[in-house]
Amino acid sequence: MSSDLDPSTVVVHAGRPERVPNAPVNQSPVFSSTYVAGGDRGYGRFGNDSWVALEETLGELEGGRGLTFASGMAAVAAIVDLVPVGGKVVAPQHAYSGVLALLDQQAATNRLTVERVNVADTDAVIAATVGADMLWIESPTNPAMEVADLPALSAAGRRAGASVVVDNTFATPLLQQPLKYGADVVMHSATKFIAGHSDVVLGAVVTADDDLWNAIELRRRSLGAIPGPMEAWLALRGLRTLALRLERAQSNAAFLAERLREHPRVSRVRYPGLPDDPGHARAAAQMSGFGAILSFELGGEAEGAQRVCESTALWVHATSLGGVESMLERRRRWPIEVPTIPDDLIRLAVGIEHPDDLWADLEQALKTLT
Repeated sequence: MSSDLDPSTVVVHAGRPERVPNAPVNQSPVFSSTYVAGGDRGYGRFGNDSWVALEETLGELEGGRGLTFASGMAAVAAIVDLVPVGGKVVAPQHAYSGVLALLDQQAATNRLTVERVNVADTDAVIAATVGADMLWIESPTNPAMEVADLPALSAAGRRAGASVVVDNTFATPLLQQPLKYGADVVMHSATKFIAGHSDVVLGAVVTADDDLWNAIELRRRSLGAIPGPMEAWLALRGLRTLALRLERAQSNAAFLAERLREHPRVSRVRYPGLPDDPGHARAAAQMSGFGAILSFELGGEAEGAQRVCESTALWVHATSLGGVESMLERRRRWPIEVPTIPDDLIRLAVGIEHPDDLWADLEQALKTLT
């Protein structure tokens, strides 16, 4: 597909069947565990046309070759398995709690060592890369919304001989393409914005390095963390509308960030789209938009924050994001969330509803604080 096309066009047209008479417009799900001998497929765990269509589309969007997995954590585990025994991983102090928990588990068994860093502090991250085998970056971070300097950190990781991995789940490939900034691997929880309808669990990896692609594919094949054909088909179907969904959700997020900043009970709003946000300038330089996720705090009122989450009518009190419906939660309700995330922080995963309705529901929930 032409490199001159806008990503919003690529997301619609990539990964389609060949245009020949009577061909289907869409790739259909392929339900088969077994293939007739003589081809390169071999066995159902080694490949499926349903995965390939999704992988081709994600690869086109990110600028590499894609691989899909049974879940985001399956993709994470395959990537982390690239680190040699006893190797060092530099990771954010704030990131998806499942990733940090996996790294801690492996550190506890001396499989690897982990050094946590503030990814917004470029000098500190660069210093930590000395002797590292992998630099794991999440930008913006979950749920602190910190923004990493992707070009500078990717260059530093490569100088140190470390593989540079970027979790691009929050930004999506429409707002940020880390491979263009020098990253080696991009990872997605495709459950979120890519699938976009809160109905599948999937992970994805994209890399432009053939050796890395082969190494990660071998781990998927050996460990068996393959996606189901129906899940891949649903994710590709959802991906077709990503540009439209993200445009509306991002607009809603910016609107809500401004409203929350003006609310007397809100002590802080974390959203890189706000001009006074610490990550605003960096995000504006390396992203084409600020995304649909934001967090806010209530001045230390953890019980009040939980009450707000439980008092909404439209907003769904749930732990996912990236769907068409808006969700919220107090992240510290999870025991594995890192203690440096404030007790009163509420993460908003903004959907595509009318912004006035979303604000009215939040506003009435905030009234429970008084």
